[in-house]
Amino acid sequence: MKKGMTVIIDGKLCIIIDFEHVKIGKGGAIYQTKLKCIADGLIQNARIRSEENIEEVTLDKRKYEYLYSQPNGHILMDIETYDQITLDDAAFGDGKKYLKPNTELLVSTCQGKLVSVVLPNTVDLAVKDTPPEIKGATAAGQKKSATLETGLVVNVPAFIKVGDVVRIDTRTGEYVTRA
Repeated sequence: MKKGMTVIIDGKLCIIIDFEHVKIGKGGAIYQTKLKCIADGLIQNARIRSEENIEEVTLDKRKYEYLYSQPNGHILMDIETYDQITLDDAAFGDGKKYLKPNTELLVSTCQGKLVSVVLPNTVDLAVKDTPPEIKGATAAGQKKSATLETGLVVNVPAFIKVGDVVRIDTRTGEYVTRA
């Protein structure tokens, strides 16, 4: 059992978010797991006995390139076959704030059903709007907000100006460095 593993439990396709091996008194050991159901997105806790067999599902993982967005969804192109697919906002969650044309994504599917979209760990985005630097403000660690080309608002150091390209961590949503 591993985090991120896709399994079928009670006839439902689930992703293991977290698990813990627990030994309780005289009884057998169990796995206390946190599962995310693919069909409805609900997160549930489940206890699985160590002697139970669970069925692991292999996912079809393909690289796609983000092309552009439309009101009804986001258009992605398969890098190998050049086929295009349209995904809605729900497929990306908060990740749509990091979408920039020509960004490479990893799309996982199971039996033709979308399981997850994995963004790169960092993206480089241009600063579209930020207040000017205050002369003489040299306090260490001083931050200001900046609006990026995708509409994302992040806190950046005071020396960042409009037009600068900054690197943002897609997992935390925080400024990493100037690109």
